[in-house]
Amino acid sequence: MSKRWSLALASAMITLSVAACGSPGQPGAPAADNGTGAASGGAGAPYKVGLVYSKSGPLASYGEQYRQGLTAGIDYATKGTGAVAGHTIQITEQDDAGDPAKAVASATDLIGQGNTIIAGSTSSGVALQVAPLAKDNKVLFISGPAAADAVTGANRYTFRSGRQTYQDVATAGTILGDVKGKKVTVLAQDSAFGKANIAAVTAILGAKGATVSAVEVPSAATDLTPFATKVKGAAPDLLFVAWAGANATAMWTTLGQQGVFDSTKVVTGLDIKATHALFGEVATKINFLSHFFEGAADNAAYQALDAGLKKQGASVDLFTTDGFVAGQMIVHALEAGGDDVEKMVTSLEGWTFDGPKGSLEIRAEDHALLQPMFTATLKKDGSNVVPQLVDTLDAATVAPPVTPFK
Repeated sequence: MSKRWSLALASAMITLSVAACGSPGQPGAPAADNGTGAASGGAGAPYKVGLVYSKSGPLASYGEQYRQGLTAGIDYATKGTGAVAGHTIQITEQDDAGDPAKAVASATDLIGQGNTIIAGSTSSGVALQVAPLAKDNKVLFISGPAAADAVTGANRYTFRSGRQTYQDVATAGTILGDVKGKKVTVLAQDSAFGKANIAAVTAILGAKGATVSAVEVPSAATDLTPFATKVKGAAPDLLFVAWAGANATAMWTTLGQQGVFDSTKVVTGLDIKATHALFGEVATKINFLSHFFEGAADNAAYQALDAGLKKQGASVDLFTTDGFVAGQMIVHALEAGGDDVEKMVTSLEGWTFDGPKGSLEIRAEDHALLQPMFTATLKKDGSNVVPQLVDTLDAATVAPPVTPFK
C-alpha cells in the first residue's frame, strides 16, 4: 500500500501539503512572482517524488529516521513551504520491508504513475536492485542509508544522500595506526552490507599490509556463540565489526561472554542511539567510526535538522542526516530541472553544499557523496552512555576512489 504526502511539517504525518518557491542553485530562496503563480503556490501540477524505504522490517528504525530527516530537509530547502516555483512536492510513500523484490515492484509502480524521482533505499540490497531501474527508465534515483560501495558509479541516474562503506573503513583506518603485519578479522553478516564491509576492509587495510580474514554470520542466526568462538580463536590484532539489525544486542553480548574484548582491539561503527546502551561496560573500550550522531557538527543545516525533527517529536540520530540531505538534493534538482530528469542529473553533478555534517560535494565522475566523517567514543553518563566526538575527518581524507559508471 502506498501513502501520499505533501509536507505539513508540524505533524510529520504521512499526508503533507506545502507550497513554495525557490530559485535555481539556491535551495529555498524565495522567488519573485513572475506571473506563473510561484509566489502564491499551487499554480502548477505537483512535482511527484516516490519514496521507497523500510517502513517495516529489520531496518524499520533506520527507515523512520530517514523519512523524518527527509521531511525536515524539504522544509529547510523550501523555506518551510514544500514547493518549487509554485509546484508542490508530492511524495508517495511505499514500504519495501527491506525486500529487494518488493522494492523493485514498488519503484516500478511509482515510475508508472509518473514519479520522476525515486528516493529511499534503507537497505543496500534494495539500492542495488533499484539503481538499474533508474537507468532503464531514465528517472532520478537518490539512495539513502544504503552503504554498499556499488551504489556509487552504478549509473548516471543514481545518486546517494548518505555515506558508503569505503568511507566507513577509511575512517576506521585513521584510528588504527600502522596495521602492517597485523591480523585483522571482520565479523559481519552474510548480506550485501556485510560483504561490502569485508571487501572494503580487505581493500583498504589489506593494501596497507594487514592480513584480513572474515567471519560471516547468516542474518537469521540466533546462536552466535560459534562465530564469537571462531573470532577469538583467530586471535586478531583488530576485530572490525560490521553489523546492522535487530540481533545486535545478542552479538555484542556473545562477544563479551567469549572474552573477545579481553584479547583484541575492537573497532565498529557507531549505530543509532537505541543501541548505545547495549555495549555496557565494554562501551568505553571500543573505538567508533561514525557517520553522524547528535552533536557531531553544528551549522545552519544541522540546526534546521534538529528543529525540524523536534517538530516531529524526534531527535537527531544516525540516519536523519541522510534524509535531510536527500531533501536538499530533491529540491535542488527540481529547481534546476523541473520535470526534466536530464537537467536534474546535470544540476546535481559537482554540486557543493552544506548539509548537517558540513560541506558536501557530489562528485561528478561517479556521484560519490564526498563528506566529513567522525571518530568517537562512548562515555558513561549516569546509567547511560553518550557519544563523545574525538575527531572530524575532512572529506578528502576518506574519499573513495572514482568508480566509472557502468
